[in-house]
Amino acid sequence: MANAISADKTSYSNQHKLRLAYFVTHPIQYQAPMLRRIAEEPDIDLKVLFSSDISVRGKGYTDPGFGVQVKWDVPLLEGYQYEFLPVLRNADQLGFAKPLNYGIKRVLRQQKFDAVWLHGYSTLTHLRALRVSHSLGIPALIRSDSTLFDRPRSKSKLFLKSIFFSLLRPCVSGVLSVGEANSAYWRHHLGEDIPVFPCNYAVDNLFFQHECEVASESREEFRKSLGLDASRPVILFAAKLISRKRCTDLIEAFLRLSNSDSQAPRPYLLIVGDGEERSALEEQAKRAKPGDIHFLGFQNQSELPRYYNLCDVFVLASVDEPWGLAINEVMNAARAVIVSDEVGCQKNLVRDGVNGGVVRARDPQSLADSLRAVLASEQTWKAMGAESLKIVQNFTFDQNVVGLRQALRQLVPGFAENPAPLL
Repeated sequence: MANAISADKTSYSNQHKLRLAYFVTHPIQYQAPMLRRIAEEPDIDLKVLFSSDISVRGKGYTDPGFGVQVKWDVPLLEGYQYEFLPVLRNADQLGFAKPLNYGIKRVLRQQKFDAVWLHGYSTLTHLRALRVSHSLGIPALIRSDSTLFDRPRSKSKLFLKSIFFSLLRPCVSGVLSVGEANSAYWRHHLGEDIPVFPCNYAVDNLFFQHECEVASESREEFRKSLGLDASRPVILFAAKLISRKRCTDLIEAFLRLSNSDSQAPRPYLLIVGDGEERSALEEQAKRAKPGDIHFLGFQNQSELPRYYNLCDVFVLASVDEPWGLAINEVMNAARAVIVSDEVGCQKNLVRDGVNGGVVRARDPQSLADSLRAVLASEQTWKAMGAESLKIVQNFTFDQNVVGLRQALRQLVPGFAENPAPLL
């Protein structure tokens, strides 16, 4: 059975705020607006407990995927309460025991939290937070983006994983699911009886819609600055240039597409991002006609809407991709999207032939065929983009709050079904 707060705990009313502790490794650009939205709830007193300050240090940090120094240009710590857990040993990278935090039990006891929410379960800090909350009788929720189509594992590793989850299960009161593939993962590993509450991955839709609309006013000037012909469609890739993202498959698909006589006018391919595979990808791209493929390097969060607005179709052909939040972002620009069947969001956000395509992972020909279908005409890709915008409207931070409230209502007796009115 799911853990429930002990019967002698205070019963909640609309005048009593529920104290919610949220454990997460570090400030994350995608999560900050969601945390600000939850902090607006009048009967939820949210406190974010970070393991590390790595992403908000003065000079930025080296992202191991991008391979470049990153300092985010959007606010990560505004609009909600937070503190950084004390550390025994800090680190310039994140890992299972990096950093090594302490004082978890003291924090949960002294600040009298009524529920705990953890983003992920793959760090020592989060596992200790689960154990401590269980020992204190505090219900604990987990949210992660794991799926069953992640990297292959040996039988021995799968056996150890089953043992791990059997030990984890008694400490988990419920899970917040980011999507269909994630729900299947939780039920597979934690059992069909695990309480699952919808909390789909979302981005700041209003921000991206507004910024893309602003970008449209200078789209042609931006296009000219990149040396692009306005009569040719634009394919966009924006992610880390690492093996898992399979940019190599996209380039191969683009080469097959652009070298065929059936595709007119010939598209451009813009590659936004950096990483360890960049040199190899640039070498592969030399097979394209001059000027067809552009490598544009890492672009910060506030720069991305210009590229989303400029493209006609966005591609993420990754393998072992838990979700793919860039798909949410670009759908707010009303653009067609193509993803592989190993991108977690495809079951929720991408409807093959409606707002883009779903292709077989590691299959450049399948990707080339999908690109050809989407780029068949301007009418086609614009109609698909309009459908993208309709679909993504249902993936919002407001919906995250609804799912979170459902979970808290079930796990914390007496918690109000509806929030208290704002004064």
